Amino acid sequence: MLRQMSFPMITAMAVAAPGIVSAQPEGKVGQYSDVTVTGAILEPEPREAASDEELLQGFQLPEGATIGVFARDLINPRILAVSADGTLYATRRSVGDVVMLRDDDGDGMADAPVTVASRPGMHGIAFDGDTVYLATVNDVYVADVAQDGRFGELRRIIDDLPDAGQHPNRTLAMGPDGKLYISVGSTCNACAESNPENATILRAEPDGTGRTIFAAGVRNTIGFDWEPEGGQLWGMDHGIDWLGDNEQIEELNQIGQGKRYGWPYVYGMDQFNPQDNPPPGTSLETWAEISEEPLLGHTPHAAPMQMAFYDGAMFPEWRGDALVAMRGSWNRRPPSGYELVRIDFEGGKPVGIEPVMTGFLAEGAGGWTHAGRPVGVVVGRDGAIFVSDDTQGVIYRIASDAAPQDRPPAGGPVPDALVPPSPSPLAIEVLKADAGLTVTAPFQPDAPIDPKHAADGDNASPALSWNGAPEETRSFVVIAEDPDAKEPKPFVHWLAYDIPADVTALREGLPTEASLPDPEGVKQGANSMGSTGYTGPKPPVPDGPHRYRFQVFALDVSSLDLPPAADRAAVLAAMQGHVLAAGQVTGTFDRN
Repeated sequence: MLRQMSFPMITAMAVAAPGIVSAQPEGKVGQYSDVTVTGAILEPEPREAASDEELLQGFQLPEGATIGVFARDLINPRILAVSADGTLYATRRSVGDVVMLRDDDGDGMADAPVTVASRPGMHGIAFDGDTVYLATVNDVYVADVAQDGRFGELRRIIDDLPDAGQHPNRTLAMGPDGKLYISVGSTCNACAESNPENATILRAEPDGTGRTIFAAGVRNTIGFDWEPEGGQLWGMDHGIDWLGDNEQIEELNQIGQGKRYGWPYVYGMDQFNPQDNPPPGTSLETWAEISEEPLLGHTPHAAPMQMAFYDGAMFPEWRGDALVAMRGSWNRRPPSGYELVRIDFEGGKPVGIEPVMTGFLAEGAGGWTHAGRPVGVVVGRDGAIFVSDDTQGVIYRIASDAAPQDRPPAGGPVPDALVPPSPSPLAIEVLKADAGLTVTAPFQPDAPIDPKHAADGDNASPALSWNGAPEETRSFVVIAEDPDAKEPKPFVHWLAYDIPADVTALREGLPTEASLPDPEGVKQGANSMGSTGYTGPKPPVPDGPHRYRFQVFALDVSSLDLPPAADRAAVLAAMQGHVLAAGQVTGTFDRN
């Protein structure tokens, strides 16, 4: 089992809202369901405020914390970021721009906002020194930051992020490994995505090249950040709607490279989504086995947005804890969210969730109302906390009586999991496999591969056939690798295992699911792109042609006893001592 042990799902809201952990609608073996789900649509009415004093009425904060209006009348401030010199910036999705908010006179309130970038759907923002990264639905831009805080010319470095649907809000951050991380939400509430990059965290080089799927099965993880003590990546994922008022919990996940997090078929603590069935050949139980459980849960439908680990000096007792803005529900009775919460971390692990800023939500004689919906949260250089509200158009500043101090130097350890693996020989060399198989492909040996098999083409797996297997063969494995890639080396383009002994050919254009119904029993592993099944050649243009080795192995066992979506290391380890014969054919591809 790959699932992790979980911490108790006990939160401040859970105590106030009984029934969160309740009887669940469960999918059955065979994947047939018969359940009744009761949901609600409840959209609290906004409360208008004419003055700053009215805006601040009703907020509750921890003892010693104070709150003020840093900026207002901003229409739609969403994601916040602080540059190296301490300047605050906010993206405005509906306006389609980024505004700079300086406080040059030090009075705790922003001067007049200045627009520093403008593109439709602007949402994600992150700084790396004097460079800023910005994300829209499909694009990522980079620009230089001038001394006056304005941005230089926007240069587009990614133009093909997946199209949006239900979740168009891309966010991004620069990781401790110096790579760019991009969150891409699902197009739907719960469905089988046709683009493997939906419902993922992507990772790319700072120039936008080398993009891969870092983690999958995260429905909509808008907020993510690295825990400063251990350097691990954490994120809060939005749960599935329409499973009931008290389903699904908002999940806090430790996000690891190559990991899966259940969506859309499994949620929470191994609970089966009754409305969606996994692909043919894969059971709900298997999907749960290859997915990770959340480490903590929060009240369903609270809508976690931006997340930031506190690294300031103003609230020293919060250092190392995570702050998350909960925008609030529209489909729960009673409403949830509408608050800023703190995730308490001890020894690098989450142990509970507590409210930091409440009072947005209220119930009166006329029903439920709200004073705003928090979206962005970021820590200023002096340790103050900024919170954006995208409905009232306000940014709040939470401070304490402690003397302002510069935040400690940024940057934490780079986890071993983020360190690139050492180069490895090709699988056929690792296994020291004897020749014996003759492998045939739709290209001549050492000749160019048809563009329809490339990532920029149809991304269709090539037809392969082989012969010459010994009589005692019980199964086959196919591994396609690029030894010319820089990282990882080799780059895995295809892993297929548990191929029955009577199957000596694979047709062109196989599905990319982790299990195949035809040929029955075939499992496909994780490729270096981060998806399963085949992913076609896409060498960097300056590299020229790369070689692609399609290797076939005959084994003396009928199964490797691995779940679907296993990675290269697991497959090679399981193959050790079982290889009877091998063969390969090499093709080339040049994106020029």
